[in-house]
This record gives sequence, structure tokens and C-alpha cells, in this order.
Amino acid sequence: MGVAVPARADAPPAEFIARSAPAGNYLAARLAISERDTVAAAAYYRELVRLFPRNGELLERAFLTLLAEGSIDEAVQLAQRIVRIDPEHTLARLVLGVRAIKGKQYVTARSNLRRSGQGAIAELNATLLTAWSQFGSGDARAGVKAIDALQGPEWYAGFKDFHAGLILDVSGVKKEAGQRLEAALKLDPRTLRVVDAYARWASRNADKKLAIDTYEAFNKLVPGDPLVARSLEQLEAGKTLPPLVTTPAAGAAEVLYGIGAALGRQGGEDLALVYLQLGRWLDPSQPLIGITLADLFETMKRHEDAIALYAAVPDSSPFKTNAEVQRALNLDAIDRHDEALAVLKQVVSANVKDQRSIMALGDVLRSNEKFAEAAEVYTQAIDELGTPEAKDWVLYYFRGTCYERTKQWDKSEADLKKALALSPNQPHVLNYLGYSWIDQGVHLDAGTEMIRKAVALRPDDGFFIDSLGWAYYRTGHYDEAVRELERAVELKPNEAVINDHLGDAYWKVDRKLEARFKWNHARDLKPDAEELADIERKIAVGLDEAERIKSGKDEGQKSEVQKTEAAPAPVPAAQKAAVDKTPDVQKPGDGG
Repeated sequence: MGVAVPARADAPPAEFIARSAPAGNYLAARLAISERDTVAAAAYYRELVRLFPRNGELLERAFLTLLAEGSIDEAVQLAQRIVRIDPEHTLARLVLGVRAIKGKQYVTARSNLRRSGQGAIAELNATLLTAWSQFGSGDARAGVKAIDALQGPEWYAGFKDFHAGLILDVSGVKKEAGQRLEAALKLDPRTLRVVDAYARWASRNADKKLAIDTYEAFNKLVPGDPLVARSLEQLEAGKTLPPLVTTPAAGAAEVLYGIGAALGRQGGEDLALVYLQLGRWLDPSQPLIGITLADLFETMKRHEDAIALYAAVPDSSPFKTNAEVQRALNLDAIDRHDEALAVLKQVVSANVKDQRSIMALGDVLRSNEKFAEAAEVYTQAIDELGTPEAKDWVLYYFRGTCYERTKQWDKSEADLKKALALSPNQPHVLNYLGYSWIDQGVHLDAGTEMIRKAVALRPDDGFFIDSLGWAYYRTGHYDEAVRELERAVELKPNEAVINDHLGDAYWKVDRKLEARFKWNHARDLKPDAEELADIERKIAVGLDEAERIKSGKDEGQKSEVQKTEAAPAPVPAAQKAAVDKTPDVQKPGDGG
């Protein structure tokens, strides 16, 4: 069998499917596809194809599902049946062409690839695969000639130079290989595979300084890539690096990986999935294919599949640490929090200075409301910084939010100010610090201006607009508060706190029926216990009386220490939700 995503425990049992009516299995398969659960869909379609082996529609649906699931050997069998019904079925021809390359049947591969479709993506894919099949037949020049004859959009150029260079490099045509790989690098200096291919060529055919310089230039664009770090270690130890690709199958896998990764980044997840699965089947040793496939599963919310692929990364891979971090984050995403924390703690203990691992641990602790522990972890990362740079704002920001949640406002304020000093236009920091000041009744003008700036930077963020509305409310500008809070509710209609805020603002402008309507809606959105109690009190007696009751109750419960300005009101859940997701940071290995 080919390499596939490891079987999931929640796949429907074969005996259950066999006992089910065909119509039920068909509907279950369609539902699974709509939810992008190809594991379940494939199981249902297997049974349907067994029962109705000549049904062309079922054959095609099963074929596509098996490709997406990664059951390539089974998909090949269906492709052979499909082309007997539809000789021009483009994807079936592609699969048969790829299978022929894997089996070193290069003439058969070209025969199928000639019929594997039209359009920019299909033609580029077929041409590059054909070129690798020509190399497999012992005619590298014919392969390069086929690549150079391909006409198409401007973005073809990088793919053409890259694969021509790879074919020439493995064929021993040194000078021309270097020229083509250098041309590809100039077109796309941020793509890891292009950088790696040229640096490897340079280590053998130019000088090691050029190879080192190539990797270090990439490091400035995309810092911290583990493959680059390992390659630099090898070069500095006096080693040369072999060609990136050494066989026709590996070259074809590189084609499928490169196009699949590009499609995945641009929203073409379904076709990207097929290309990446085919590439991984062709060359399971290429580490970035499995990692990119796992990342695609994350995007598609297929966390179980992502976890399985990250776990499959071998200990010897330079990407193992990153894979373990991502595995933990996916475990956390499906509420397996203890497992996620155990993985991350193990990773951090083995990599005590790895900032990304430390930050991931802090993020999982924070998302599970273990704020004191999270603050300690962020402190560990900050202590390793040396001189903080602009990119380090996020560490101070998240530690500041943890301090705020643990009622250490002085520390929180200092960290939020530090984050803002490092990166003055971060909307999350502007919103959080500005909102905190407004809610305490201090620095009202500065706080409101911060929130205005955050909204200007993120004009469609309902949480930030809620902050602005609440700033107007707390400063007595109730008409402006209503205007902004109505906008916030339009953007985030299912946020309890935002609806609650709008209810308060309506009450202040004497729209009391609408206020109670919004409070009732906020109550039905299941706010936390403390917020629910406040909302139900307002529904029962109105805002003014509710505030009087709450104020009297609070004063009776607080100690003198608790009344000090050092312990501000906690940031409401609507604002917390804007904080709890780590800002997007490029993962090592994401360079393409």
C-alpha cells in the first residue's frame, strides 16, 4: 500500500456500513464530504462501489475521495476503471501518469500525462512531470526542452527555472544548472526549496561561502528555519550537500509538492490536497510534503489528521521540534489540553532556548486560563531575548494580558506599554491598554484615542468597535456609544458582552424596550456566570437600580486593599476573545 494518513479511530466501522442501506451510505458519504471528512466518505464510497461497480458517478466520487484521503493505491485501481468509461478523464490520467513514474514506466507516464487536462495549473503540472519522465528515460535535455517550450502566465517562470535547474543538476550539467537555479532564486528568494536547491548546488560547484551566504540571506527573510540551521552546520563542518532531488520519482514529487503548496496558500485546498497526497505517495522521504499536508489539514479544521501527520515526522528530521509544537496546538484545538501541555513541556525541556516552543506553551496555558503559569513561561522567553526587537512585542503583550487576568495591574500596564513601544501600531495592544484605562476611569482621552487608532487599523473588527463604543459609554457620550455598539453587534451578533453593552447604551438614551431586548438576547447567548447575574438583574429592575444594587453589594464585599486603583475591573469576554488567538507568525518551514 502507498503512504496514507494513519487511520483515524472515528472512521465508521466496515461492518456497520455493510449493514446499512445503500441510500443511507450515499447520504452519509455526501454529508462527510460537505464536512471535509474524507476518511468517513471514503469508507462509505468503498461499499457503494462494491455494490454498484459500473456506476460511473460513484466510481468518480470514490476516486476523488480516496485521493483526498491519501489511499493512492486504491485510487489508482479506480482510475484504471474510470478511463475505460471516460478515456479523457483528466485527473484519472494524471494519477495513472504519476503511478507510471513511480513504476519507472516513463513512456506510459508521458502517454497519460498528455491527456491530463488543460488550463494553467494542469498544463504546468503535466509539462513538469513529463520533463521528469524524460529524465527517467535518460534524456534530460528533452525534459528541459519541454519545460522551456511551455508558454503561459508570468508565474510559470519560477517553476520552469527551478525544475530545469534540478534536472540539469542531477544530470551533472553543472554550469547551466547553477544558472537556472540562480534565476529561480532571484524570482523567489523566500521559497525554501529554491534556496536549498541553489545552496546545495553552490556547495558542490562554486564555493561554500556562496552556499552559506544563500542560506543566511534566507534567514534574514524567514528567520529560524530548522532545515537551514542544519544545512549551515553541515557546511561549517566542511561538508558538501547533495542535489535536492536525485530520482525521477523525487523530482515528480517536488512538482506536486510545489504546486500543491502554492494552491493551498491561495485557497485551493481541495486540489492542493490531491497534489500533496500524490507527492507524498511518490516520495515519502521528502519531509516538507507531510508537514505541508498537515498544515493544510489544520486550515481545513481536520485536526486529527494533522496530529497523525505531525506525529509521523521522524526524530531525525530537522522539523521534529516544529512538528511536535504543531501537534500540541492541534491537540489543544480539539480540547485535549492535558496532552497538548505534556507535549509542549517535553519539547521545551529539550529545547530550553527555543522561543517558538516556549511561546506555544505559554499560549496553550493562557488559552486554558492558567494565567499565572503562562506568565511564568512568557517570562522565561523574555529572559532569553537579550535586547528586545520589534517582533518581540507579542511576548510582552501576552504576558501583560496574563498579569491583568491575575490582578497584577502595575505589571500588566508596564508590559502593555513595552509592547506598544516595540511596535506602536499593534491594534491588539492599543485596544487592550486603551480599554483597560477607560474601564478604570483613568487616562480617558489617551485610552479613547488608542482605541480609535485600533479601529482605524482594523475597521471591521467587532471587538475593537465594541471597545470604542464602550469608551464612549464610560465617558458619557451615549449617542456615540449607541452608534458604535450597533456597528459592533452587526459584525459580532452572537457575542453576549457586545449585546449587553448595547443594551446599557440603549437604556442611557431612553430606548428602554430595546435595552431589555438586547439584555435578553445577551442572556440567551450563554455569558459566564458573573456576567449572567448582572444581565438578569438589569432585565429584572433596569440598569439604574441594578447598578445601585451591584455597587452596594460590591462595597460590602471588598476589603480596603481590593478597593485600590491597582486592581482594575477585568477585561470583559468580548475583549478577551480578541486576545486569545496568537497573532499569525510564519512557521519555520513555511517558506514553500
